[in-house]
Amino acid sequence: MPKKKPLVVVTRKLPDTVETRMRELFDTRLNLDDRAMTQAELVDAVRQADVLVPTVTDRIDAGVISQAGENLKLIANFGTGVDNVDVDTANNRGITVTNTPGVLTEDTADMTMALILAVPRRLTEGARVFEQSEAWEGWSPTWMLGHRIWGKRLGIIGMGRIGSAVARRAKAFGLQIHYHNRRRVPVALEEELEATYWDSLDQMLARVDIVSVNCPHTPATFHLMSARRLKLLKPDAYIVNTARGEIIDENAMIRMIEQGQLAGAGLDVFEHEPAANPKLVKLARGGRVVLLPHMGSATIEGRVDMGEKVIINIKTFMDGHRPPDRVLPAML
Repeated sequence: MPKKKPLVVVTRKLPDTVETRMRELFDTRLNLDDRAMTQAELVDAVRQADVLVPTVTDRIDAGVISQAGENLKLIANFGTGVDNVDVDTANNRGITVTNTPGVLTEDTADMTMALILAVPRRLTEGARVFEQSEAWEGWSPTWMLGHRIWGKRLGIIGMGRIGSAVARRAKAFGLQIHYHNRRRVPVALEEELEATYWDSLDQMLARVDIVSVNCPHTPATFHLMSARRLKLLKPDAYIVNTARGEIIDENAMIRMIEQGQLAGAGLDVFEHEPAANPKLVKLARGGRVVLLPHMGSATIEGRVDMGEKVIINIKTFMDGHRPPDRVLPAML
């Protein structure tokens, strides 16, 4: 008698190839409308499912997990981070949590580098010239001047996979690499990147021209870039964030840009997604910041790779083995 397929509930629309393979392997309930589930719908899902496949937009908190049915044994997150899942509560309930690390590294690093270029060189302002009714009057030696990035100091917060990939790109653009991390990276990597390690984040911030936020969002990194730390930056410094919005005190950053205490910012993430602070939008219209709608990992290849990792985690778990991308509370 064939083994009963596990019921897998997927909270958002995934690439067609991923959904097709999931239907072949599991009893899969898809979200064809791609409408974000309400908390009530998430509770209903965890009560019925053997496996839940949520995304970054789904809050799988203690309130949801506490109402899970006896069958729920795996939360296979479709995402690199797990800040949307209460891993502690899941672990205490005997529910395994997995994620999809590694597959978005290069895509996110590409977008980070794009923002590092876009903000000082005023790329979005330049692009908007052709959207305006008045015709462009031609080249001028003093018009639309930005700042050179070659020779500047880049301070990377979080030298994991993505931070290291950003450093490799930035080094090729002539930036000097500085970094702050929970622990120092291997000497060989430091030498390859010609990177300077700072044990003190405060000390690094005071000395760099551009800051790139590449660390995960955890309770320890919430508002890591606090008002106090932002004030350590030079007035002509820029900040780029492709990690999570909650890592920066957004209101403090906005005030500093408005008051000329910070040159600008390039943001792919926001503190209260999907809402973007109207003051940020106003600064973007004025050319002081570049805003992107959480596109850092948005490539077809990346999304398919994520889906394949989710499938491997589910299949491995259901076959009675430890899934390759298990996340434990001690890892956060």
